[in-house]
Amino acid sequence: MKFWYIAIVILSIYFLLPLYILIMIAFSPAKYTIETIYPPLVFKAFTLNNLIYAFTQYDFVHPFFKSLSVATLVGILGILIGVPAGYGLSRLPGKIAYPVLILLLITNMVPGIVVAIPISAEFIKLHLFDTILGLALVQELITLPLATFIMQGTFSAVPREIEYQAKIDGASTFSYIKDILIPTALPGIAAAFLISWMFSWDEFTYAIILSPIHPTLPVEIYINITRGNELAAVAFSLVFTIPVIILTLFLQKYLKGEYLAGGVKA
Repeated sequence: MKFWYIAIVILSIYFLLPLYILIMIAFSPAKYTIETIYPPLVFKAFTLNNLIYAFTQYDFVHPFFKSLSVATLVGILGILIGVPAGYGLSRLPGKIAYPVLILLLITNMVPGIVVAIPISAEFIKLHLFDTILGLALVQELITLPLATFIMQGTFSAVPREIEYQAKIDGASTFSYIKDILIPTALPGIAAAFLISWMFSWDEFTYAIILSPIHPTLPVEIYINITRGNELAAVAFSLVFTIPVIILTLFLQKYLKGEYLAGGVKA
């Protein structure tokens, strides 16, 4: 039993140490962090000057709201398309549904940069280059197969007998979907939305190629790092994690194995 406690402590340190270092750099004077060769791992002093300087000297608002808009649109599109697609696949025989799912997931194996360059050429013609809608549509290439996979498993876990019984009782197809199917599948829908949103929130490859003029926040952080504005990048990165933490805490009850694997809790 002690072994598992030790393993949990080691894993916790492994995952939380980067966040701790990020917080320490953000709230410590630069002479104790980026301006020293061997920075300490404990706070030597506290300051808000790094954040004040970053948010007053560099553009944070526009990249932040662009990332927020793109991620929200990706999550909504993933649900609007993934729910009917997942339901349709769940009603197909397994020998047809699973090859289709595998084919959809294969698209995730293609390197993003290979896909982004030809798409950017087409998006320039369609006036979708450097737009929120264009970037969201491209990111759906990755998130939509995952959302469809989750929804297919979710709907497959709903017994067909419930649908038969509802129709025997006089329920129309629309009322069955609205009053029974969607509420039952709500945990899977929330999990699909969360996975889609979180992927889009920190996506970088498509964003830097398809939205270079008005960048998203990850691209803006990268630009500041390459220009030597490390403190601005650290401040932006710190704020960048806050929506993820809030959304994760808000939907944490859906972040369970049975939901992410596409099942519904009995």
